[in-house]
Amino acid sequence: MSDHEVLHVKGRVLAGPEDVRDELWAVDGRITYERPPGAVESTVLEGWTMPGLVDAHCHVGLDRHGAVDAATSERQALTDRDAGTLLIRDAGSAADTRWIDDRDDLPKIIRAGRHIARTRRYIRNYAHEIEPGDLVAYVAAEARRSDGWVKLVGDWIDREAGDLTPCWPRGEVAAAIAEAHRLGARVTAHCFAEDSLRDLVESGIDCVEHATGLTEDTIPLFAERGVAIVPTLVNIATFPHLADGGEAKFPRWSAHMRALHARRYDTVRAAYDAGIPVFVGTDAGGALAHGLVAEEVAELVKAGIPARDALAATAWGAREWLGRPGLEEGAPADLVVYEADPRADVRVLGAPRHVVVNGRVVAGR
Repeated sequence: MSDHEVLHVKGRVLAGPEDVRDELWAVDGRITYERPPGAVESTVLEGWTMPGLVDAHCHVGLDRHGAVDAATSERQALTDRDAGTLLIRDAGSAADTRWIDDRDDLPKIIRAGRHIARTRRYIRNYAHEIEPGDLVAYVAAEARRSDGWVKLVGDWIDREAGDLTPCWPRGEVAAAIAEAHRLGARVTAHCFAEDSLRDLVESGIDCVEHATGLTEDTIPLFAERGVAIVPTLVNIATFPHLADGGEAKFPRWSAHMRALHARRYDTVRAAYDAGIPVFVGTDAGGALAHGLVAEEVAELVKAGIPARDALAATAWGAREWLGRPGLEEGAPADLVVYEADPRADVRVLGAPRHVVVNGRVVAGR
């Protein structure tokens, strides 16, 4: 952006859920709340402004078969961007998407490296598939190459048991999490079922993805330890279809998946009521389409989370959790402008009027 190009955003600027300002400017891609010289020549946007939304469980560079090429990764990132998602925690990808960091028109990505799974216990071509004795070494390697996160597969179907079972012995997973923390990385884990949760939380895990297996026994443990969850309710909606496909071969697994689906809203609301941090994630990039962040926020509201807290889970709160700024003085001007107040109706998020990345309008109507 040249010296004389200034973006002026006015109307209602939601710098926080209750911190409402009248206007902001973007100068050289950065936010300021002080009127800069030359603002009379600025581009003007009007409406209700939010920080760029966060999808805290998304897979850029991945589809249902594994890693995708750069052109496909770009389309995925653009789809998320145009939906207002401007910060992604990429919760595992087999593709190298570092080139996206050099693009000033795409979402910013926080990578968790490649999934780490037990041998033959995850989706083919997605993960490092290893045995427990190698877990610490692989976690250390992913901690070093990631952006401060490591992704484990905590449970998956065990074909011999015919149901979901934990993937890792407690001793090995505790050592691996300790090593990640020593290297300055946080650890999260894919978990659908109940049985892996206590070991993971007592071993020091920082977050659990999906967390459909939370119960009255483990919810207080999560709350006490401050372990966050990313429910991915738009993905959990696919459980009945998955269960139908596995019914003939794995009836116990199918019944389990249906039960987890049936109580999904109660599980999320109970977690929220207990004080567990809840964040928005769509699980896009596997079987799910990108650009579903508005639908996931609406699902959290349907589960009983108040609208302002559901918005915080994809905006102010999520950015703070991930260590990235929102609409703060001097922060990158990554923001979304809407026609109406999303605090009054979160469905507004589904129709951005303008999307701004690094101070430049890149999408909208």
